Amino acid sequence: MMKVLLGLSILSLIQHVSSKPPLIHSRQTVQQRPAMLKPHQTPFRDIVSLDGLWKFALGSSDNETATPWTAPLATDLECPVPASYNDIFVDRQIRDHVGWVYYQRQAIVPRGWSQQQYFVRVDAATHKGRIYVNDHLVAEHVGGYTPFEADITGLVSAGDSFRLTIAVNNVLTHETIPPGRIEVMEYTGKKTQVYQHDFFNYAGLARSVSLYSVPKQHIQDIKVVTDVNGTTGLIKYLVTVSNTTTERIKIDVVDEDGRTVAEASGTHGNVTIDSVRLWQPGDAYLYQFRVSILSLDDSILDTYSVATGVRTVKVSGNKFLINDKPFYFTGLGKHEDSNVRGKGYDAAYMVHDFQLMNWMGANSFRTSHYPYAEEVMEFADRHGIVVIDETPAVGLAYSIGAGVSSEDSPQTFTPEGINNNTREAHKQAIRELIARDKNHASVVMWSIANEPASQEAGAREYFTPLVELAHELDSDRPICFANYGDATYEVDRISDMFDVLCLNRYFGWYSQTGEIEEAEAALETELLGWEGKYDKPIVMTEYGADTLAGLHSVLGLPWSEEFQVELLDMYHRVFDRVASVVGEHVWNFADFQAVVGVGRVDGNKKGVFTRDRKPKAAVQTLRSRWSQL
Repeated sequence: MMKVLLGLSILSLIQHVSSKPPLIHSRQTVQQRPAMLKPHQTPFRDIVSLDGLWKFALGSSDNETATPWTAPLATDLECPVPASYNDIFVDRQIRDHVGWVYYQRQAIVPRGWSQQQYFVRVDAATHKGRIYVNDHLVAEHVGGYTPFEADITGLVSAGDSFRLTIAVNNVLTHETIPPGRIEVMEYTGKKTQVYQHDFFNYAGLARSVSLYSVPKQHIQDIKVVTDVNGTTGLIKYLVTVSNTTTERIKIDVVDEDGRTVAEASGTHGNVTIDSVRLWQPGDAYLYQFRVSILSLDDSILDTYSVATGVRTVKVSGNKFLINDKPFYFTGLGKHEDSNVRGKGYDAAYMVHDFQLMNWMGANSFRTSHYPYAEEVMEFADRHGIVVIDETPAVGLAYSIGAGVSSEDSPQTFTPEGINNNTREAHKQAIRELIARDKNHASVVMWSIANEPASQEAGAREYFTPLVELAHELDSDRPICFANYGDATYEVDRISDMFDVLCLNRYFGWYSQTGEIEEAEAALETELLGWEGKYDKPIVMTEYGADTLAGLHSVLGLPWSEEFQVELLDMYHRVFDRVASVVGEHVWNFADFQAVVGVGRVDGNKKGVFTRDRKPKAAVQTLRSRWSQL
């Protein structure tokens, strides 16, 4: 639900009326902006990073207009960007805050941008963000993991400084994605955020903030879809420019040696690459799909390149095919989670995590349970790591996450629960995920939800429009959702609509706890049930057990490192006996922070690495198996 001001038209009109534009409060004046390309530095585009320390303050009111953004923040606190704010300060009030917080700093539009159009871009604000330039609301956005931006060309002149305030709200309701609810404590009146997902509700500006410029006539979006015919690569493309132009659009496809291997012209069409080198899992090869706007005298007005891996993805019967070859997923579910910075993007952690996955023999991961930073997707593209890309739709099942047992849980899909407004937010999350990540070769499948109540009444009515939307937006990638244990093949209502069956199962942990033999029989029975009902590939997208690093047991008791190894070995024996299983993603890559409660001690301990990336015994077991697969 991104709403952004179209600065050149509205704001320039305001300036003609008054030398000091009025404050913008009305939602009706905030308009939709089309999909955005990630800012790149080129001879025609510039970027100024606004990462670093910002002034920081908690909002004192639920009233969205009773806020300190109309003046400099009266605070001594400074908060780093990018980072979640929760664990930065030694203050429980900040960590547990529910509502608005404010980031503020001064920024300068470079003097050299006087002939350019320029924007403030926020890569993520969890879960609702607003951008204020001086006293003006210029953009707002709902959704904590996708970017939004504001055109400020009409508000700030090149060479001038301005006060930039970003307001962030972490409140979740039954109509947000992910969902939640606010409760008020009986005696103190303190507000608490309750949510259904099993990871901490980190909030703030977890990704970068920047100023960037583009030519007034510029490339606004590019979509590429690849195919292969024998040894020939095919790229179908669509280019969107900022406004109607009589200038020419030129296409060049450049290989990794800098040679132009294909050319075309026009805003849409096809290009072919002879003797194409394919993007392969573990063997990435990327062409630069370069789009240029040429003036009538052939001078370049703007240019933008999309790193493009030529490959195909298909589902055939119970096989998952990449480049027409069966692919078997080995890897893990992950989280953007680390000490102190929470969900804050950190390049060092990213590279180290990829190094660890590569060392283990993992060829893939799922972005559980939200879109990851764009830098992560680009890194996966460059290094041949396969990605299942997931929306933030986690917690759509009251029976497993609402703080009550399944016997007395309310129904999930109701007007008072997950309803039509929730579905509209869910649709927008799908639109923004696909718009942002559509060109990544590493992304082979869209996961539109994690563990919804797919066995309940109303599930099919809720999900049918979402499946249709995902296929409409991208007809070339399969779609899936992660199914949970209560929604077995006998009672699930929606899996026939999806291309791949993704199952989260915890036999031996949440059920048959500690009983490996019993769990093995139950797991095999269920997998054979899914295989018998559907002729579809099965990926086990979650399996594992909480494990306390350093706890050992000669008896292999639960919570010990030995038990984690035994449990994973059992799952692998079953996978090898079920022909439709085409992948295994252990839950989880590393221990991660979760909501405080008696069920979790300092977070979720299902990682095969500790939160600071120290290996548990299970890592060697996985490394041995995956290196042979």
